[in-house]
Amino acid sequence: MGQKRSDAIADTLEGLILDGSFEDGQRLDEVQLAERFEVSRTPLREALQRLAISGLVEQIPRRGVFVRQPGPVELVEMFEVMAELEAVCARLAAERITDEALKDMRRANASCRTALDARDTDGYYRENEGFHAILYRQSGNSFLEQECRRLHRRLTPFRRLQLRLRGRIRQSMAEHEAIVDALEHGDATLAADRVRAHVSVQGEKFFHLMRSLKTAAE
Repeated sequence: MGQKRSDAIADTLEGLILDGSFEDGQRLDEVQLAERFEVSRTPLREALQRLAISGLVEQIPRRGVFVRQPGPVELVEMFEVMAELEAVCARLAAERITDEALKDMRRANASCRTALDARDTDGYYRENEGFHAILYRQSGNSFLEQECRRLHRRLTPFRRLQLRLRGRIRQSMAEHEAIVDALEHGDATLAADRVRAHVSVQGEKFFHLMRSLKTAAE
């Protein structure tokens, strides 16, 4: 199945926001955007809604849609929470994950490696999302799963941008494999620690992410 039109529009707008084509605080004109993408207002509004969920735009009633870039402190806070939530998923999944789910994670990793070998960053991210979705589900806690999915959607543009840093996809791939190994051995503490380190953008990873955002905006 091909990509939904609204998702394709959202991906394009996301790139334009991250590369500085649309400035922070700029109002997005729906009429002009609908003409630009040659679509009706419905798929455009669906795309803007997706961007609002990720926090890249803010929809203000009776005023319109405005570009909103989270600052470095807000990004740190969101990634800190994401890392801890996913670590809890890993700790619970180490005790609850099924053999079939472990096979699914291995298959997801194989697809990730295919994308890595093809240097397909977007393809890798799509498979990476599937890997994390399995982890959330195998926590066995539906409330935790929904909270992880919600914050994951909000951080999607920045998690995807992070993968464009030199060497990050290969590093991410190795981290995925280490996570599955810990889950297979039922080591809850190790699985949680490895997932936390995988998701966190503290230190050098955060420095490179912020530098990428700054470079894209210049």
